[in-house]
Amino acid sequence: MLISLDDRLSFEKSKPGRRAVSLPKERFSGVDPLKSIPKTLLRQTSIGFPEMSESDIVRHFINLSRKNFSVDTHFYPLGSCTMKYNPKVNEWAARQEKFTALHPLQSEATTQGMLQILWELEEGLKEISGMDRFTLQPAAGAHGELTGMMLVRAYHASRGGPNTDQSKRSGDWGRPNCHFEKEMKSLGGPTRTKVLVPDSSHGTNPASAALFGYHVVEIKSNKHGCVDLEDLKQHLDEHVACLMLTNPNTLGLFEKNILEITKLVHQHGGLLYYDGANLNPLLGIARPGDMGFDIIHINLHKTFSTPHGGGGPGSGPVGVKKHLIPFLPGPLVEQTKKGFVWAPRSPQSIGRVKLFHGNVGVMIRAFAYLKTLGKEGLRKVSEAAILNANYMKEMLKDTFQVATEGPCMHEFVLSLKSFAAQGVHAGDVGKRLLDLGFHAPTVHFPLVVPEALMIEPTETEARETLDLFIEAMKTIAHEVATDPEKVKTAPHTLPVRRPNDVLAARKPILSYRDQLREKLLAAEQRQVVSGKS
Repeated sequence: MLISLDDRLSFEKSKPGRRAVSLPKERFSGVDPLKSIPKTLLRQTSIGFPEMSESDIVRHFINLSRKNFSVDTHFYPLGSCTMKYNPKVNEWAARQEKFTALHPLQSEATTQGMLQILWELEEGLKEISGMDRFTLQPAAGAHGELTGMMLVRAYHASRGGPNTDQSKRSGDWGRPNCHFEKEMKSLGGPTRTKVLVPDSSHGTNPASAALFGYHVVEIKSNKHGCVDLEDLKQHLDEHVACLMLTNPNTLGLFEKNILEITKLVHQHGGLLYYDGANLNPLLGIARPGDMGFDIIHINLHKTFSTPHGGGGPGSGPVGVKKHLIPFLPGPLVEQTKKGFVWAPRSPQSIGRVKLFHGNVGVMIRAFAYLKTLGKEGLRKVSEAAILNANYMKEMLKDTFQVATEGPCMHEFVLSLKSFAAQGVHAGDVGKRLLDLGFHAPTVHFPLVVPEALMIEPTETEARETLDLFIEAMKTIAHEVATDPEKVKTAPHTLPVRRPNDVLAARKPILSYRDQLREKLLAAEQRQVVSGKS
């Protein structure tokens, strides 16, 4: 079987003795670099890197890059993730040597510029969100949720009894797997053991709460796709620790009753946590802090300019209202008359949640983004995102079933359940879109919508691009009606067709050795089928 060079691993292209670089003999003759390295640091076996010429290396990686779907090459309408184009000037800023060469253990006197950036970034996030203080340590949105649950636990534990000095032990309350229910009972206070989560929420919300031993209670959506107030009221009692909420929610709808929701939870002594995944349509328009939220995480890598995907990079700063500031991870940057300093942690702090000071490179990108756009520019970002989403929804509603009626915010959800008669699922439509030059939207989520397709066009796409996507969606709808097999067997044009999703999760190919082993097994199976062995 003929294998294209593009499909072979670099290790398969390797030839002993080939090199991509040669060092000048006049500078390196007679020099043995191994003698300057301690023997304890020397490898006992070869590192096993492929041996290739420069042209082979360049072609290999260029061809790999051409197989990728990315925001730089394709429209990427991944709902709930805000995969928007990120200005390259922000990448340039983050790569400056004066930033990349800094060490987190340098003295404050030698890092004043970096400390000022972190302080000004926090000030900007406070203004945008309506919060009073931020920790920049969390490395991602889910990490921010985890930090938020630590803050929730520490806060309620500190209020457990009138005669208990919580300042000496609050750090323990922030840790997972602590038997807090029994200990809180001993303090004489209510056992705050429940976290309320809407049925349309991101899956990380209940996961973060469950990790800390909270009992997760699902709150139903009403027929309009928002929180069902009556169902919420039935679950509100003295055991509620927190309500975790995304607004706009995962259906792309703004919770019209948000002020009543936050009031009800507060009346029962609970806190409100804001999942910042959908902050993109609120910039300069509305602030979670003004809605009544006590804690918020912001995805700098979604909303404020860092390309993300494949596990990173990310940054999920967590902001709080005044009553929760003492529990924040530290240290925090403070401005004094002598300059910027790292202020010591509060005695009630939950402690560090990450080594050093977070993913600073992502923060620099976000800082550059905020400074470039300014207050007016940020509002235009949200307005354009909302306009694009509503335009696409209106153009598609006659061909596809929209999950909810009325205007949306930055994203919307279609239901493809009418395709079931042809045996076509939302995932099939997503794969067919890859053939037509578009990254698939989020499929089969949120779970409250059967055969869901969640689309977020973001503010960075032109109308012409949106029209092409709309045309592609209508083309696929026609194919479902006339030739459903074409959709069910898509994609047809990509080097990787249809991986086994379950097998990929349970037996992932994590290295070239795994890939080589799979190729050998596949070759053996082909030989068995063909009767050659």
